[in-house]
Amino acid sequence: MMAAKAGRGSRRLDLERLAQDFKGLDPNDPGVWPLAPRVAVFIGLLVASLAAFWWFDWRDQAETLAQREAEELQLRESWVAKKRQAVNLDEHKRQLAEIDRQFGALLKQLPNRAEMDSLLSDINQAGLGRGLQFELFKPGADVVKDFYAEMPIDIRISGGYHEFGEFASDVARMPRIVTLNNVALNADKDGGLKLEAKAVTYRYLDEEELAQLRQAAKAAQGKK
Repeated sequence: MMAAKAGRGSRRLDLERLAQDFKGLDPNDPGVWPLAPRVAVFIGLLVASLAAFWWFDWRDQAETLAQREAEELQLRESWVAKKRQAVNLDEHKRQLAEIDRQFGALLKQLPNRAEMDSLLSDINQAGLGRGLQFELFKPGADVVKDFYAEMPIDIRISGGYHEFGEFASDVARMPRIVTLNNVALNADKDGGLKLEAKAVTYRYLDEEELAQLRQAAKAAQGKK
């Protein structure tokens, strides 16, 4: 117990001696300061210097480093994606060629402007060939799209139910694309049937029409 008391007394003396070292220091002559104040000031200056370097220089460098690391990650991902595309380049080319072939086959199903009269005649003959009577066959104005135009045709036909079905099948089997929309089937006062519908056929635009379309688009952009 006496030894413990002696130890506590020794520590108290050391703390008192250390506190005495920090008293009465001459700021103009730090060279004569005791060791403890000089070490404390050195540590304080070191911490302050490190803090100043971090605030004025190292912080920006750390942010720049983080940005560069993020850019490196993005570049790596982009490189992997491009490498994957390069490995599959032949397959992509094959698929593109197949798409071009299919598109060309579909495009051949669209008549040009000169062939529209023949197509309209084929639709009319398809109905007459099934014994149907056309009461109305009225082509409307073209609806121009990106590279093709739609031609709506209002039709009203009288005849029998089975003949209407055969006519619709004949139209669907035509080499050119023709659709029947807004179909309505009604009975007339004589007990017969009348079919009203809007047939829509399509044609591709010729070079002159495409040039006019592009010119109109440029003019519209110029106005904006």
